This record gives sequence, C-alpha cells and structure tokens, in this order.
Amino acid sequence: MMKLQTLLSYLHDFTIYSGENPTITSIEMDSRKVTKGALFICIKGFTVDGHAFASQAVANGAVAVIAERYVNVPVPVILVRDSKRAMAVLADAFYGQPTHKLHLIGVTGTNGKTTTTHLIEQIFRKAKKKTGLIGTLYTKIGDETYEVQNTTPESLVLQKTFKQMVDAGVDVAMMEVSSHALHMGRVHGCDYDVAVFTNLTQDHLDYHQTMEEYRLAKGLLFAQLGNRFDHTRPKFAVLNNDDSSSEQYKRMTAATIITYGIETESDIMAKAIDITPSGMVFTIVTPTEEAQMQTKLIGRFNVYNILAATAASLASGVSLSTIVEAIGEIQGVPGRFETVDEGQNFTVIVDYAHTPDSLENVLKTIREFAKRNVYVVVGCGGDRDRTKRPIMAQIAVQYADVAIFTSDNPRSEQPEAILQDMEDGVRGQSYVSIVDRKEAIRYAIHQAQAGDVILIAGKGHETYQIIGEQVLHFDDRLVAREAIKEREVSC
Repeated sequence: MMKLQTLLSYLHDFTIYSGENPTITSIEMDSRKVTKGALFICIKGFTVDGHAFASQAVANGAVAVIAERYVNVPVPVILVRDSKRAMAVLADAFYGQPTHKLHLIGVTGTNGKTTTTHLIEQIFRKAKKKTGLIGTLYTKIGDETYEVQNTTPESLVLQKTFKQMVDAGVDVAMMEVSSHALHMGRVHGCDYDVAVFTNLTQDHLDYHQTMEEYRLAKGLLFAQLGNRFDHTRPKFAVLNNDDSSSEQYKRMTAATIITYGIETESDIMAKAIDITPSGMVFTIVTPTEEAQMQTKLIGRFNVYNILAATAASLASGVSLSTIVEAIGEIQGVPGRFETVDEGQNFTVIVDYAHTPDSLENVLKTIREFAKRNVYVVVGCGGDRDRTKRPIMAQIAVQYADVAIFTSDNPRSEQPEAILQDMEDGVRGQSYVSIVDRKEAIRYAIHQAQAGDVILIAGKGHETYQIIGEQVLHFDDRLVAREAIKEREVSC
C-alpha cells in the first residue's frame, strides 16, 4: 500500500485534479479487475480505449485514475502525456523496484528465445539458485507455473510478477524480450544485468514495416542496459558474433560485451560439432578453458542456443563444469524439435518454426539424419507479415520431399487466401494444400513410410487455433498421436 501523493512523487510531469490523498492498495489497467483502493490507469490500446472504462473502474472501487485526457469521475484524476510510460514508472515504484533485487537476464532475437531462457533456467537450477522465468510458454516461479497472454507482458504485469519472485526468494530471473515489448516500452523499469541476442531474421514486418526498424527495436534492450560502469553490479551484452546485427548492437551498448559464435572468432565458441539423430557433441571453448559439451538437443541452431546460454551463465558467475553438467541433463523444451513417439516406424517432429529462417534451420537439421523422405506440414499466421508467406513455401518445397501447406492461426483472414499467398511463391512446383490443419497432419502421417520424417511446423507448444474470433483447442502433438493410432488400427 502507498499514499497516492507518495506514488506520484515518482512522476515528474503530470496534472492532478483534486487534492485528495487516498491510500492505493493496487494498480490496474483492466477495469474488471479493479477492487476497492485501486489506482486505475487508462491505456489506449489497438482495439479498446481504457478511458471509456474509467467510470466502471470507479464504480468497482478505484480511488484515483491516471489518464491522458480528462475523464469525469468523482475521484482524483491525474493527467499524463503517456499513460503507458507513466504505468511503467508507477508499477516499478509501487512494487518496490523488484528487479533491483534480482539478477535479471533478458533474451531477445527472432528465434531461440524460448530454448535459450530454458537452458539458462536449468543451468542456474543446477547451480543451486532459485529461478524465475517469463516467456512464451508460461511464467514460472520456482516450480510453480502460470499461464501468460504475451511473450513479454505489460509493465504492470511484469513488475507485479517480479515482486512475487522477490517474495518467493528467487535469486535469478530470465525472460524472453520481444521486439514488440521493447518498442512499446513494456520493459521500461526492468533493470537487466545480462542482455542476450540470439539472431535476427525476417519476422513481424506487419508491425515494424522494415528490417531496419525491427533491428533497431531489438537493439533497445542493449541500449537500455545503461551508460554507467558499476563494478559491484556489472552489465553484460551477450551477442551472436555470426549475426551481422551484432555489430550495430556493439555500438549501441556501453555494457561489457561477450561474443559467441561458430564461424567467427568469438569469446565463447563451439568446435568439432558432431550432430546425430539422438543428440550432439562438441567442444566449447572459452577464453580460459574448454570442455566437451554433450546434449540431447539436436541441430546447429541449438548449438547457438547453448552458446548463448553458456555465455550468459559465465557472465553471471556460473562455472563451466556446472553449465556442461546442466546442458547434458536437459531433455528438451516443449514444442521445440519435440518428437511424437507412439512406436511408429517413422519420425514425427513438432516445432514452433514459424519464420523463414527457423523453418530452414529445422529442415536442414532433419536432412542431416533423415534416411528417407522428409514431409513438412506448414502454414502461416493470419493478420501477420504477409511477405514471408511465399518465402516459407519456397523453403518447404526446397528442403522437403513432400510439402503440405495448411492453416496455422488464420485469425481474421480467410485460410484460403493465406494459402494462396504461399502458393504464389512456388507456382509450377510440387506441393499439397489442405486447408484443415488436422486433415493435413493426418494426410502426412497416413502417407509416411518406414524411415520417413514428418515435421509439423509453426505452432509448437500451442494448444489452440485462432479462427476468426474463436479460440479452439488444438495441439499438433495430440493430433499427431491420434493420427498415428488411427493409422495403426486401419493397417
């Protein structure tokens, strides 16, 4: 709890209507969640304007309102220029600046954020630290998991979650940081100790418009590490030296830079990489020592994820021996190169690959161990970057023997129109289009022969499909299992 005037002392540009000084017991941006004593913040979103719900919030118990324009309610109204920016400041203050009390690691990049944060989590657990994790799959505090709406939540949700972590005794928190969150200021107030860059490839151009804007949005994470040197709490920027965007990020940050790579001489490197269908072995080389890394994870892209996690952990004081031991014990990450095994004589892999680069990486990896034909079931999301659709189709046709185009999350678009965009990239080539995703998966599984590999790409861990305004239960892994069992019965 905090007095309104005390809380407002953290803001430096506002106008207040009323001299009252109520006690604030909570902060909310959703009027439906307001209870007695709340400070309600009016946020203007893409589809809903919180200013329209100020009266409802007061009726539910709000004792003060933050807004960008005057609202006629019988409680103090505080006008600010940017309510989202004000919300970040107020949330950080109200919850006691929780990230100042955590070792915080942020991971950004087009691909690999989820896997890298999970690797870091397991490394710190092996190092006997209590961990917290925020990302695409869930929020996790210790062993407890909670559902999430966005890869990186709004600042209010973030700071509340960090406060819960502090109260639970968490030592180290790691989080995925999306380009949207950086651009929208959701992570303002997050005091990162380590910022990690995985890679930058085409995605989200429906939002950022150009690759340069997308690159700059990611770079905000490194610029926001700060400009001061503090030997008691040093800041580190962990950068993929094999990705050209890292050169720009090196110039954008004042933090100590740690590089990793395979091709380019780097601080942390992987050498003598041996990839098999059951895992990988390689030598990891640091400035002071080297060790053999053995993992059940597969694919060159996972070597990069392991290097990123290793560099972040070394920067945070974890020994290389602990890191190697932790990586060796990891079984995998849900929806990331996850196999579906019902005893069939062909391989089924479910992966979140939903960008051209990630689809190409996964298919290239499969090509390295596939004994026979490779099938890929893939679609593209609706209301998202249209320019990647023909590219995704071209990659599918190039690397798979059988490319099956289908629906992903069509959202408000017609699935047939999305498939049309994909097909435009591969006219005259061989492919199959099946609008119904379940039928597309069934088709691939019923066509497969012994030794074949099927990749079901795009949705990974997701347990839903968004069609129009409906959110339907759909899990690629469950659909694949059912199709395999159905095939066995019919044989």
